[in-house]
Amino acid sequence: MSRQEQKAQTRGRILEAAGRSFRRSGYGGVGVDGLAKAAGVTSGAFYVHFGSKQEAFRAAVEGGLADLEAGVRYFQQSFADTWWERFVRFYLTDKRSCDLGESCSLQSLAPEVARAGEEERAVFEAGLGAVARTVVDGPTSPDKPQRLEAALAALAMLVGAVSLGRAMATEPAAEQVAEAIARVLLSGRGLRG
Repeated sequence: MSRQEQKAQTRGRILEAAGRSFRRSGYGGVGVDGLAKAAGVTSGAFYVHFGSKQEAFRAAVEGGLADLEAGVRYFQQSFADTWWERFVRFYLTDKRSCDLGESCSLQSLAPEVARAGEEERAVFEAGLGAVARTVVDGPTSPDKPQRLEAALAALAMLVGAVSLGRAMATEPAAEQVAEAIARVLLSGRGLRG
């Protein structure tokens, strides 16, 4: 493996660990030493790849939203005309119940981005827009949002349902929220327009 490949691999490992750490603990809940430790590198090695914790956070936000966009594309390619329902059901179950470190960046990092600077908010906005456009431009699927505004509303509803579900004390209460949102998004009267 070349030096460039090793460097790229280390950067990727740091970025992956940073994303998990920020999703699990929030921006204020982890420092550079913790990010480096999670990636299995020294703090000095962290600074070779990222000039600051804020730079790593911005990259983690960008990467997390790119991962969500890739996930939407996966559902579109794998499930043809049923992709939207399968994506909604997956998001409302798996992304609601997984470890926070593996949660969706859209759901877990939005509050952190809201407290961050303009650059982070711009990265988040661009990533969210790309995900919404991927939904709209995707293949035909019953109840799929067909306009950008409808896709943004659907994503907001999914994120809200997951956030509320994670905060519930009992699984039946969390499931009730998820099912309510699924009914709206998949009822034929939802946000297609």
